[in-house]
Amino acid sequence: MKRVLLAVTMISISFAAFAQEGVKKVEDFVKFKEIKYNFGKIKQGTPVTHDFLFSNIGEGNVIIENASASCGCTTPSWPQQPIMKGKTDKVTAGFNAAAPGTFEKAIYVKLKGIDYPFELKITGEVLSADEYAKYEATKKPKTGSK
Repeated sequence: MKRVLLAVTMISISFAAFAQEGVKKVEDFVKFKEIKYNFGKIKQGTPVTHDFLFSNIGEGNVIIENASASCGCTTPSWPQQPIMKGKTDKVTAGFNAAAPGTFEKAIYVKLKGIDYPFELKITGEVLSADEYAKYEATKKPKTGSK
């Protein structure tokens, strides 16, 4: 009985190992310069954008099938044409800073031929107009006499 159990366990481990070898990952085809971006403090009602730059490090062309966001306040855009080997392009994340407070949003990038999407993140803090004015006032250098 122990031998049968051992044989079944070994076969299961072998199947798992072979299954992992066949899994293609986005990281095998594109290299992002950064995968998380912090906008810092932004003013409520002011949309912002950030470009996530990437390079095609694969052996052939890369096609981004889709880029979707974790919520409607984030709007990604991506290249619609194939990205050739060795070339660089970008996924742009737009964020509509409608509600005050901290945020962390995800953009899911899906490549053709890859089962699982790659996740990019944007973070920051949205301040009301009054809070943002106070914040900006603390950043300005004070001028005065010596």
